[in-house]
Amino acid sequence: MLRPRTLAALARAQDAGIRVIVVTGRMVQSLRRVLDPAGLHDPVVCYQGAAVVAADGEWLLHAPIERELAIDAIAAVEAEGYDPNVYVGDELYVSRVTPFAEAYANFQLIPVHAVGDVKAWLPEAPTKLVCVGDPDELDGLGERMRTRFGDRLWVTKSLPKFLEFATLGVTKGSGMAFLSQRLGFSRERAIAFGDGENDVELLEWAGYGIAVENAHERVKAVADWVCPPASEEGVALVLNALLDSPR
Repeated sequence: MLRPRTLAALARAQDAGIRVIVVTGRMVQSLRRVLDPAGLHDPVVCYQGAAVVAADGEWLLHAPIERELAIDAIAAVEAEGYDPNVYVGDELYVSRVTPFAEAYANFQLIPVHAVGDVKAWLPEAPTKLVCVGDPDELDGLGERMRTRFGDRLWVTKSLPKFLEFATLGVTKGSGMAFLSQRLGFSRERAIAFGDGENDVELLEWAGYGIAVENAHERVKAVADWVCPPASEEGVALVLNALLDSPR
């Protein structure tokens, strides 16, 4: 959950007329539980950019993985011993509830639905797929999956233990590009914060990219500046500094 200083900084930014847009790999229902106390009213970018959703729940953009391609990817990771999370209709489905699936669901505060063979069950194009496991082993799996599906899927990590699959061309940066056109602001005037490997494209898209000190090294490499870590609420510190600076 967001801490009081961060909530106050976000409120100050909104009061100053600054759009505050949350860009995340999370599901919509999981994100809403986090954002409700913040009172944010702008659309959110979810599922690594595969979905953009308005404050009233309307899905403004949805770019799922084509169904047959998703089935191929699920089969490929199953052959490597993984039971992937499959996201359809903003719900989480799995073939069976493993300790990894249960831990993920508890972390996100969401239900998990076991459906047997998820490949046979899959009724439509899923929004994304996620493999949960050992960070080092997932690094190897990610390389193999990029070799196999790199011209059809975007494969990245959100947290070290989450390897995520989205349709090709979908990134957090593409989600923001869609919103910038819809809401009428330019990338040159956008400031983006990030920490995970899946934030690289977001910081590259924004006019000014800021990595928190605890960010992945790839994120720091593309950032224009590095702020204090998440443990010190670095985003809040930067927002307050900007709002307190002479105009």
